[in-house]
Amino acid sequence: MTSAARRRVPEYRYGAVFLCAAAALVFLVSAPATDWAHAVALALEGLALVVAVVTAGGPRPVRRAWSAAIAVGGAALVVGVAAGLVSATAATALSAAAGIGASFALVGGLIRLVREHGVTLQAVAGALAIYLQLGLIFAWVIGFVARVGSQPYFTHGGDGTQADRVYFSFTVLTTTGFGDFTAAHSVGRGLAVVEMLSGQLYLVTVIGVLVGGLVGRRRSSSPGSDEAARVARAHAGAGPSDERS
Repeated sequence: MTSAARRRVPEYRYGAVFLCAAAALVFLVSAPATDWAHAVALALEGLALVVAVVTAGGPRPVRRAWSAAIAVGGAALVVGVAAGLVSATAATALSAAAGIGASFALVGGLIRLVREHGVTLQAVAGALAIYLQLGLIFAWVIGFVARVGSQPYFTHGGDGTQADRVYFSFTVLTTTGFGDFTAAHSVGRGLAVVEMLSGQLYLVTVIGVLVGGLVGRRRSSSPGSDEAARVARAHAGAGPSDERS
């Protein structure tokens, strides 16, 4: 293999991870609470995990072994959920585990990607995928709190469906706050505050820094940027006598 081939980046395909997370989000909000819907949601989260692991960089044999194990185990679990052999609660827990695993794989891969290649579009896509996974993870946490709690989670009564909780989670994460769903007790309100702060701080820090770095890199590599920099340095170094002459 040539050095040019080694420098290529066939991994770090975080745009695909972002698409999987976005598809899971849209599906969870719109799909009914049936066995096949839980199976599809688990399949989408499992696919995001596999792509995040196999494209995260690092030793290729290790990545292939992990991704193969996750794919085989995930396929068996998806079939079990679709056939009704795995409960809805267990399916939700498995989806949450896949989302958390994908997030950890993304974090490690993004750190490696930025260190090796700087800020790229794939890095921004990976960071956005983590943002979507964050909203889904909070939705699953809300479902767990609602299940173990003795009081209704929402003020209108009831704990809502999985689609309701995902919808509520992202209105909180993005601080949209339509008001149609509101946490009824202190635990739910505290969880909402944590999610709001997490979402805003993540956008301001991680996404803001990555987008700023990407824009700066594009400007520095654009045609004429070197010439403009040389002209600017020449003007900055010119004294008054040089200007009068």
